[in-house]
Amino acid sequence: MSVRRVDPHAERIRRNRLHPRHHEFARPAWRWTSAAGVTRINPHAVGAIGPNGVKRIDRSGASVEASSAGGAQTSTEPARRPITLDAPSGYLMVVPELAEGRLSDHDRDLLGLARQLAADTDLAVTAVTFQREVAGLEDAGADRRLELADLVDADAYDPESRLAALVTVERELAPLHWIFADDFPGGGDLGRRLGARLAAGDSGDTRARPATRVWQVVDGQTRSRAGDRQDIQRDVPKILIALAECAEPISETRHEARPITLASAASTTAPAPEARSEAGSAGVVDRGRVAVDPQQIPLAQAPFILSAGRGIGDWDGYHHAARVLGASEGASRVAVDDGYMPRARQVGATGTFVTASCYIAVGISGAVQHLQGITKCQRVIAINSDPSCDMVKRADLAIIGDGDAVLAAVCERLGQPRAAQGEPREVQHDAA
Repeated sequence: MSVRRVDPHAERIRRNRLHPRHHEFARPAWRWTSAAGVTRINPHAVGAIGPNGVKRIDRSGASVEASSAGGAQTSTEPARRPITLDAPSGYLMVVPELAEGRLSDHDRDLLGLARQLAADTDLAVTAVTFQREVAGLEDAGADRRLELADLVDADAYDPESRLAALVTVERELAPLHWIFADDFPGGGDLGRRLGARLAAGDSGDTRARPATRVWQVVDGQTRSRAGDRQDIQRDVPKILIALAECAEPISETRHEARPITLASAASTTAPAPEARSEAGSAGVVDRGRVAVDPQQIPLAQAPFILSAGRGIGDWDGYHHAARVLGASEGASRVAVDDGYMPRARQVGATGTFVTASCYIAVGISGAVQHLQGITKCQRVIAINSDPSCDMVKRADLAIIGDGDAVLAAVCERLGQPRAAQGEPREVQHDAA
């Protein structure tokens, strides 16, 4: 449960309008009455930031008014308490998945679990990445960051090289715990490989046996899913392979994510591409990435979705824009009921819940069922001619205009206008 912290010094400045720094802490009004007697609402101030950093819309303004006693989300004062750790007594390693090069919700849960294990200790939560300069580690709860890009090629599938790099980290830093995401072929495979390697090197140590499908750590014991309503409890081992939502992500503190290096990293470099072309000791050959048709990806797993609603009139132009952008196609319930899109492409509580990194809603007003289906999307872009619709209020970026014209302009800007394949038909839009 999150606890709201109040800065008494900031509260005193906020109440004193004569204080020279009053303007820095004063909250902007979210509702006012214009000279014509019309009530105006600031959509940017309506809502509150949830525990995972996503803004929740509350058109009643209750969340804004309630924040007057406990610290506003719209004030300029620091929203997070800074935490520094100069001399850690040990390390607790977290290996995030970093899908598409950024922290996912699952990664933030892993770091939240690490902070739970490191509570009331001087252990440094360390994010171990195979990529360089990963953003967001400070707000996610990492005290240190360890980049292994010099030891491993992040773009290649080479689990043996990654395992060797982690063994090097284990030998030099001797972390108390390792935390991986229970996902295949990512952390789930790598964590099991590390457990087998450590158990072979230190026989008889039961702590080297990983705890898989971990969903909770309570009172020094891990709880792992074993089946329907069944859990396995054991003492916290050295390696934890955790499920999503295993812990609450960090929301109140900001850590420094100070970079650290390995002593052996300076003399070791990643294998050359020609060396990876031959099968290694494990018989794994990386043949590179294979292009996948975005329409063949299940909608619930699609990372990039271009969704259409009643505001689309030129459906041929919409399908062309989806091909140009390389996006999976989605639709609102109205577009499906009208027969423009198949039922399998419906997004929302009555269709499919999606978790896309980028969700573009074109001509969708934003019914509550549709908004429920996109709650876990990282970025939402709305293209709509109605600036007051709910989808525009929910979006991180809104473009006010005709959806057909905006998609046509995007395709033209990318050098692939639909006119090159044939002139589009004239589309008649309803006055509504």
